[in-house]
This record gives sequence, C-alpha cells and structure tokens, in this order.
Amino acid sequence: MEVLYGLFLPFLGTALGAGCVFFMKNRMNPSLQRGLTGFAAGVMTAATVWSLLIPAMEQSDGLGIFAFLPGVGGLWLGFGFLLLLDRLMPADSDGAKASKSKRNPIGKLVLAVTLHNLPEGMAIGVVLAGWIQNEPHITGATVTALAVGIALQNFPEGSIISMPLRGEGVKKSNAFLIGVLSGIVEPIGAAVTLLAAGFITPALPTLLSFAAGAMLFVVVEELVPELMGDRSSHLGTVFFALGFSVMMALDVALG
Repeated sequence: MEVLYGLFLPFLGTALGAGCVFFMKNRMNPSLQRGLTGFAAGVMTAATVWSLLIPAMEQSDGLGIFAFLPGVGGLWLGFGFLLLLDRLMPADSDGAKASKSKRNPIGKLVLAVTLHNLPEGMAIGVVLAGWIQNEPHITGATVTALAVGIALQNFPEGSIISMPLRGEGVKKSNAFLIGVLSGIVEPIGAAVTLLAAGFITPALPTLLSFAAGAMLFVVVEELVPELMGDRSSHLGTVFFALGFSVMMALDVALG
C-alpha cells in the first residue's frame, strides 16, 4: 500500500487540482492563487526538512563530525541540477525563461511544469527505495506522510496550471488534460528511481538531500516570487506558514 500511495497519491492531487477548471470561473482570483501558491511552498519546504533532510542526516551518523557532508553535498547537487535545467530551458524572444513568462505557448508551459515536478517524483522514489531496503530511519509512515504532503502541494499546483490556461481561451477539457499531464512525470520518475533501488541504497543520504535541494530550488525560484508584489502578499505568507504547519503535523503524527 505504501508503494501505491507513493506512486499515485501525488499524481491524484494534481488531477484533482486541475479538475477545478470545471467548477470555477475562467480566471482564478489573484488572492486565491497567491494563497494556494503559498500553501504549496510551505508544504514543500516542510517536506524537504522532515521527510528528506532529517532522515538523510540520521543515516549519516556513522561519519562522526563529517555527518553533515552527505546532506550538505546532496543539497547543493540537487540545487545545482535544477539550476542547470532552468538555464537550459528555452527562452522567449525577450529573453525570459519559459517558467516565468505569462506569454509562453502551451508546449513551453508543460515543459516548465514537468521540470518543476521532477524533484518531487525523485523524492518519492528515493524514500520508497529506502523503505523497501529496510533503512531504519525510513518507515512506511514516512512514505505516506511525504506522499500526502506532495499531493496536498500538487492540488493547488494543478489548479494554478489549468485555470490560467482556461483564462487564455483553452477549452476546459484541454486545460484539465494539460494540468493532469503536468504531473505524470512524478509517478514515472518515482517508478524509475524505485527500480534502481539496489544501486540507490548505498548513496541514500546523498540522494535524499539531492531531492531536498531540488525541491528547495523550486520553492525559492518559482513559488516564493509569486507570493510578493502587491497588498495581498501577506496572504501568501500566511498560507506558507499554514502549509508548512500541515506538512509538519502530518510527518510527526504519521512518523
């Protein structure tokens, strides 16, 4: 059941969020979008700490005073990996990256969101691999907490994708489909990572931190800037704290 949760719960969150396009107006209220973005950023930040970095540090206890090396090194590798992908993304004629321009064609939007979801699928796959290999600091509850947390984060993300597409004139069914497909990389990435479990286990602390660094890059580069800019910016900050609290509570309660 933990494997099924890990593979499909995050994807289900994206699909349910994208389904909001059938029940809401053509354009999402800016305050609602800022609140949802803040919530997603809070959930992802808490997940990097409780579900990824803390288990990585606990598994490195045997290194003594150098126990921080896998965590710090993996985090920078993940951050650098997403930075490289961001630099390689196609740019618009004005030089803006595809993930940041509101005038992107749908193909570029899907590419940006796919890269956005990549570290989440990797995180699920790495944690599942550690649990299957009976790593003492990773339990079935850890897998469930991370899967539920990412699903909660994916719900607003799915709606944030499908609603603007509808506002630009895309049919509701097509906007929903694009929103759903934006999350397909997560179960695929998790499954591929899981299949390589035998090779992953020796480097698990570094890989957990790698996933954490990649997720933090997404938060800082993509989500946090969306929280600022006008009088309602405090709303995004409050929802960031709410998302962080929800994910922290889930991980502690289930762990």
